[in-house]
Amino acid sequence: MDNLKKSLSEKLSKKDPSTKKIVIGFDGFIDEIIHAVDKRLDALEFVRIDTISDLAKRIERASGLSTNIELVPMQRKIGGNGPIMCNAFARHNPKITYIGALGVPTIDEVFKVMEKSVTLYSIANSGHTDALEFDDGKLMLGKMVSLNDVTYEKLIDHVGKEQLVQLLGEADLFATVNWSMLPFMTDMWSKILKEILPIMPKKHKKPIFFVDLADPEKREDEEIMEALNLLKAFSPYFYVVLGLNKKEAYDVADVLDLFDSESLKHMQVSLQDLNEALYTYLQIDSIVIHPVDRSCTVIDGKFFEELGPYVKKPKLTTGAGDNFNAGFVLGLLLDLSPEESLLTGMATSGFYVRNAYSPNFSELVSFMSDWSKDLV
Repeated sequence: MDNLKKSLSEKLSKKDPSTKKIVIGFDGFIDEIIHAVDKRLDALEFVRIDTISDLAKRIERASGLSTNIELVPMQRKIGGNGPIMCNAFARHNPKITYIGALGVPTIDEVFKVMEKSVTLYSIANSGHTDALEFDDGKLMLGKMVSLNDVTYEKLIDHVGKEQLVQLLGEADLFATVNWSMLPFMTDMWSKILKEILPIMPKKHKKPIFFVDLADPEKREDEEIMEALNLLKAFSPYFYVVLGLNKKEAYDVADVLDLFDSESLKHMQVSLQDLNEALYTYLQIDSIVIHPVDRSCTVIDGKFFEELGPYVKKPKLTTGAGDNFNAGFVLGLLLDLSPEESLLTGMATSGFYVRNAYSPNFSELVSFMSDWSKDLV
């Protein structure tokens, strides 16, 4: 019996996330979950390519020749870091407003299901992602030119300045995710800082501002540094949290020149040293890093780490990081400790990858209880 998880399940059962108000933005994708075929057995049955490394070997063998790789769409679903994180939160029934690229002039049918539990504002057409899933990871092949329309000007056109001030002024959480795929996100942050936040009513308790860069490798180093250096400007108005997966954390540390490049390339820097260095450099309230098997955070200058409920054969991995982010921030919103927030994040993602959907609050409490008994 794990006493921390047991006490956390009991503590969660007495919480009420439905009282929270949340604003999330600004991306939007239609995701097609795809399996790559290894052997075709008949018209309906096939054996899939299980790992990215196996696919890479097959592609390498085709160099100088050609090859055909059959892709089988398994599911068409809501995609994008923002909508997936939004749906994870929506399972707990808070009041949510989602602003993003959901289709114009009308919202695309795939996003219509969100309207049952979320207030939607669409400011651009969505991107499209072919998500090739494997046992050891996923390849996200994106088509995203429409996201060039996700700008501050479109935000004001479709939402309105007064309404945006009201939404952010009432919010307990403002999350802006998928920075890497939104070319004008940094400009949006700058203009929100200049035009919106100074006229927001002051709150006794700072709301949370959560940011997820979402694999910034393809962006220029100068752009990454500009965005990261802007985050601390939100501190007078928000409790600022930056979420990173393991790869992103090492990449960002390299861009910021926090350790020598070779050590970072081979991940020879410990997660604790990495997390603490990022926290010291960025001067924000929290950095949270979530590898596959654990997660860690620095809050108030202290490092915390917890192991996760690893599963060898997940049903769905696309969106696991967004579910972790939703669970971790939910923990902060519910005034849980850093360790408890990490566990809540990993329980949310752990449930999601096992069941291919996000847990509602009672399911989250039950999963935590089962986890405490080594039943997951």
